[in-house]
Formats: sequence, structure tokens, C-alpha cells
Amino acid sequence: MDLKIKGKRALITGSSSGLGEAIAIMLAAEGAEVIIHGRDENRTKSVMDRINQSGGKAEYVIGDLATEEGADSVAAAALANGSVDILVNNAGVYRGQPWMDVSAKEWQDTYNTNVVSGVRMIQRLLPQMLKLGWGRIVQIGGITAIQPMAIQPDYNAAMAARHNLTVSLARELKGSGITSNTVAPGAMLVESVKNLILGMAEQNNWGDSWDEIEKNAASQFLQNDLGRFGKPEEVAGAVAYLMSTYADNITGSILRVDGGQTLSV
Repeated sequence: MDLKIKGKRALITGSSSGLGEAIAIMLAAEGAEVIIHGRDENRTKSVMDRINQSGGKAEYVIGDLATEEGADSVAAAALANGSVDILVNNAGVYRGQPWMDVSAKEWQDTYNTNVVSGVRMIQRLLPQMLKLGWGRIVQIGGITAIQPMAIQPDYNAAMAARHNLTVSLARELKGSGITSNTVAPGAMLVESVKNLILGMAEQNNWGDSWDEIEKNAASQFLQNDLGRFGKPEEVAGAVAYLMSTYADNITGSILRVDGGQTLSV
């Protein structure tokens, strides 16, 4: 299927690893020119090289989106070689801490990194999208925005804010040709999630080997309908669909990729 995004330029924040990397690789495979973003130059450049060596088109930008100066630098570098048609706000952080262990300062830092950083990029890139009369903005949210856990309350709340701003932005963009949507993953088997599960394994008696731990964690912790963790490429596929012309009529929506984990609409 041709998603009709060949030649579109896409900035994926936080794409030097994990979900962002998977999204960048898939969009590049569909013909988009992708801009890899990260804070570690070696890791970020490595993703760019991998895409270019496989026949895709990629460049990279470095900067800390948690600061105004960093966001200015990333936006300027992204626009240096042409307009940006697609913005995927993926960059973020979570610590997996119990409720009372999260300090007020950490709440503020999480909100700045996970919410305000995305707002910074929207405000810097949206004006030129409006001139183009076409664009795609996607927030990578999470099902904990809908169904919060006891742990990582700062992250849960930040994801809820991402979901909310998606809808208000869609209302703002009415009739502009630009859509605003959220893709909300469940538990994805990326390195950070694997480390979180390994840290929980002993207290939950999930076993010693990773195969045993993963099976028991999926059964007892996730309790989704598929009985497994999600794969990064499954989130990437959802994002790619929202980029396409087949999703022209979708805006202000939340597309869950959670194996049926969410128990409410």
C-alpha cells in the first residue's frame, strides 16, 4: 500500500532509540525524508546512518527540547534543508517510581520534558505547516493516561496532558489541512521497559530467566488480551497510517496500540 508520503519531511523527536527509532525507520521505508533527533550525537547519527545505508533518506539534529534554546536549535536545524511536513512528538522520560518517591521537582521536570517540550516544537513548526496547507502532528501518548498505575504518577499525568493537548490542537487546526492525533502504546518491549520489568521481577516472583520473567509479567502485570508485550514496529505502523492520505479524516483521535490492555474507551 502506498501511504503517499514520499518526499514528505518528518521530524521524530527522541528517535535515537526505542519507539522513535522504529517510527523513523518505518517512515523512511515509506519514502519520507526523516530527521532523527536526540541528545547523544553518536547514537543519533547511528540511526541516521542505518537508514541512509538501507536506501532511505535521513539527517539528524541534536538538542535538548526541555530548554527554549535547545528547541530553537533543533527547529532551526530541521528547517535548514526544507519545510517540515510531519512532527512526531515522541521524546520523553519516565522513572517508574512509587507515588511518594516522586518529588515535586521531579513532577515539574517530567511535565517539562514530556509535555512542554512537545509544545515548544509545535509552536516552532506549526506556522510553516499552516503556510503549506498540509501537515501531520502526532503525540506519542500512553494508555496510562487513560488507565493510570500507582507507580510513575508524574508520567501518567504527563501522558494525560499529551492526550488532552492533541484534541485542543485539532480544534485549533480546523480547516487547515493539518491533523493532530495521539498514538497511545501499551507496554512496549523497549530497553527501558525491559529494565523496569527486570527490576520488578524479584518482588513479584516472576522467575530468573528473561523468557520466564517476560511470560509471567505479561500474564500478571499487563493482563492484556494478547498476553504479550507490544513491539516498537507496531506503534510505528500506527503512526505511519496517520501520516497517510487514508487518514485525512482522522483528527483529535487516540489510536491505542495496547493489545486490549485498556479496559475503558
